[in-house]
Amino acid sequence: MEKTRCGWATGPDLMISYHDEEWGVPRYDDLGQFEFLTLESAQAGLSWSTILKKRDGYRRCFAGFDPEQVARFTERDVNRLMADASIVRNRKKIESAIGNARIFLDIAEKNGSFSKWIWSFVDGKPVQNVWKDMRELPPTSSLSDAIAREMKKLGFKFMGSTIVYAHMQATGMVNDHLTSCFRHGQVHALSDGK
Repeated sequence: MEKTRCGWATGPDLMISYHDEEWGVPRYDDLGQFEFLTLESAQAGLSWSTILKKRDGYRRCFAGFDPEQVARFTERDVNRLMADASIVRNRKKIESAIGNARIFLDIAEKNGSFSKWIWSFVDGKPVQNVWKDMRELPPTSSLSDAIAREMKKLGFKFMGSTIVYAHMQATGMVNDHLTSCFRHGQVHALSDGK
């Protein structure tokens, strides 16, 4: 019998496996947080499916999403990345990923980890939403507005409220699986184990 999934989890197997295995799973590690910040900011104006197809390219080009290595990238690296078709070749997005890595490390140093800092906005525990219909899912929330404002103040680029909310969904800060989706209860149970 076919599993009931959120309405967006269709099409390429990549989208379905991302939905079934990753989306909404709480990520408390800095590497995972930086990976999704980089991918979400690259997505601006594009589909998530496009970014997932380029994920391996990003992993290779951005040093396995190691923020310490990315923070040391130079103009030569920017030019190298601009020539690599395995990622989105947008100079501003590439430069912002490098700048964001530096700010990410600064936050991590001041707070013990970036993850600890960003999770503090939800007191370390995922927000459990109970959406019944895809039309209920918001593109932003007052919480993503607040986090985006703070991130902008700290100097992050390509981190508006919509991108921050997508990041919160991806890293499990909010459980936005529909209540009819087989993953809703599973993801909820994962957050209880923290």
